[in-house]
Amino acid sequence: MVPIVFVHGIRLSGAAWAGPLEHSGPSARAVDLPGHGTRRGERFTLTGAVDAVVEGIEEPALVVGHSLGGYVAIAAAARHPDRVAGLVIADSTYLPGRTLEAPFRIAHRLLMRLPDRGEGLGRRQFRSVLPPKLAEAVIGGGIATEVIPDVAKAFADFDVLAELGTYPGPTWLINGSRDHFRRHERRFLDACADGRLIIVPKAGHYLPMARGEEFSRLVLDAARGLPRRTSATSAGHGSSPTC
Repeated sequence: MVPIVFVHGIRLSGAAWAGPLEHSGPSARAVDLPGHGTRRGERFTLTGAVDAVVEGIEEPALVVGHSLGGYVAIAAAARHPDRVAGLVIADSTYLPGRTLEAPFRIAHRLLMRLPDRGEGLGRRQFRSVLPPKLAEAVIGGGIATEVIPDVAKAFADFDVLAELGTYPGPTWLINGSRDHFRRHERRFLDACADGRLIIVPKAGHYLPMARGEEFSRLVLDAARGLPRRTSATSAGHGSSPTC
């Protein structure tokens, strides 16, 4: 089975993948993006985020990204297709732009006005939607609210569909049926050279964490279907798109 590299969402860290990592074998790993987790305090840039993903790949891997991590994974696959054997994009099928950027900037301003800069609110949020053990792991990894403006700036001009369309390998788009980031999923699917769309009933935006075992099965199914290859091997042309 190919190695698996997990890429977390905004404000979180590799600790968010504690559940799936338990099911994904010894070669699986999670990276921390700039400004998050062990790299908190660094400036977030898209180039730096892509570099973090590629540095976490020792041989061509299935790259799994959630939310912000999904957009970063797409950029990494587009720019380094020889390193990415396949993509799993979870809850990341909303086109970036002002309609997505504005709410994040407003939320950031409101949270940063609080005495604890939103730390307590973030802890309550994750404890309310995640299994207790994972919620504590997420909180322990840090909640980097301060990174939001840098992330918004990094994706202001990001043409995600164009980047996704340049990646020739297989892509799985996995969304919770109740996720607000589903809005443009069909346009994302149409952009894939070899795409599949999977909707998980009654799941929300934190599907990979809140429904960790179920999500892990989907990831492992994808990984088992990919041939192991070296970096020098062509990414291939992929099969016909499926839904």
